[in-house]
Amino acid sequence: MTHDPGDVDLMRRAIALALEAGAAGEVPVGALVVDGSGTVIGSGRNRREETHDPSAHAEVLAMREAARAIGAWNLEGCTLVVTLEPCLMCAGALLQSRISRLVFGAWDDKAGAAGSLYDVVRDRRLPYRAEVVGGVLEDAARAPLTAFFEARR
Repeated sequence: MTHDPGDVDLMRRAIALALEAGAAGEVPVGALVVDGSGTVIGSGRNRREETHDPSAHAEVLAMREAARAIGAWNLEGCTLVVTLEPCLMCAGALLQSRISRLVFGAWDDKAGAAGSLYDVVRDRRLPYRAEVVGGVLEDAARAPLTAFFEARR
């Protein structure tokens, strides 16, 4: 599948954040929030170990930074780009923030909530849904995760 060149470029930037997380001993996941014009307004990488905060996932941190940048919680019209399919918590935060579009790299068949294990982000029973584009630079996004977990086995 061919992906949008802009999404591919943003995913490369998110992968760089994931590598920073891995180097810091965190699960290597990176995320960006871009506004409707394509400007990055938030970025994050996993920081659960560093902060002792179970909610310090890359996506949540990127959305918090984006909300601060625009001075509002409502991120409608924005895109969340993340190296790993969001979990239930992050998918819920995405919906609560009204993110319009989700782009992710690697699918997560153990905890993914955007199409693999669950599909919360597109659940028609909920009042808000987001467009989902999965598998962008999937192999490159998965590689840091694979290396991280293999090193711990």
